[in-house]
Amino acid sequence: MAILSVFLGAGAGGVSRFLLGSWIQAATGGGFPWGTLVINVTGSFALTFTHYFLGGTAASADWRLLLGVGFCGGYTTFSAFSYESLQLLESGAWGRAGAYVLASVVLSLMGALAGVGAAQTLLGRT
Repeated sequence: MAILSVFLGAGAGGVSRFLLGSWIQAATGGGFPWGTLVINVTGSFALTFTHYFLGGTAASADWRLLLGVGFCGGYTTFSAFSYESLQLLESGAWGRAGAYVLASVVLSLMGALAGVGAAQTLLGRT
């Protein structure tokens, strides 16, 4: 059951990443990888929230695998982040590359912190 949980979650996460990232990129144009940035930030929030929230409940291991390892693992895109950062550097867009790297790291950490706060609030542990 564990493998099936990860498989189903990863499929849903990957499709979600593709649809949302494509939509954002089409809406904002191709000059900056906004789609991947949004996915990285929301993925950081989702994974941290899932870990902290499910850790405070009686959720089964299969749910934890489905949502945490599966969905969030299929959804987050730091491999794409690295590739896109390299593309910006290789194209000579050093300023945009630096802004992208800094924004990705800082905003993803903020997303993770917000995930902890949201989970603790819902669990009544503020």
